[in-house]
Amino acid sequence: MNLAAAFFYLFSAIMIASAFIVIVARNPVHSVLFLILAFVNAAGLFMIAGAEFLAMILIVVYVGAVAVLFLFVVMMLDVDFAELKEGFLQYLPIGSLIGIGVLIELVLIVGAWVVAPSSPGASPTAVAPDLSNTAALGQILYTKYFYLFQAAGLVLLTAMIGAIVLTLRHKPDVKRQDIAEQNARTPTEVTMRKVPSRAGLQG
Repeated sequence: MNLAAAFFYLFSAIMIASAFIVIVARNPVHSVLFLILAFVNAAGLFMIAGAEFLAMILIVVYVGAVAVLFLFVVMMLDVDFAELKEGFLQYLPIGSLIGIGVLIELVLIVGAWVVAPSSPGASPTAVAPDLSNTAALGQILYTKYFYLFQAAGLVLLTAMIGAIVLTLRHKPDVKRQDIAEQNARTPTEVTMRKVPSRAGLQG
């Protein structure tokens, strides 16, 4: 067994164990921490496979942003997880059906790869052999899959705008800044007041 194979089995074992603990952990903070550990080991597997760009993206985006955001949300919101677990049995049949479907798909994919590992799937895109992994990925994304890449960006932008619109609530009793009204004021309409420290503006 060479060094690359030893690291592969090491990263794989830690990642599978971390993923299992993410599911069974009772404390959601522990789940997020083990999720970060699983992402780090997955990045190590990408490095072994020669996909250094995907490893970097996994660390920067998922560990540095998404997982840390999950951790902050879990720690700050003080969610009552006991109440959430009360409806677990209600969704168990649907969740079991989805899990069985995913398991069947994985078995079919692995079985097809074992039976015919050299069977051609989608025709690979030829890239220059002297390009790095990052340059080759960028060349494919911005040439062959350019329109699909832009469409995915528009879908994500639409989802982001929709989330902002749905969660934005204007409360009538909260004072808000009206920039157009402020810019339209003349110097004669502005009143200067001297407010004592820590007294606040009354009236």
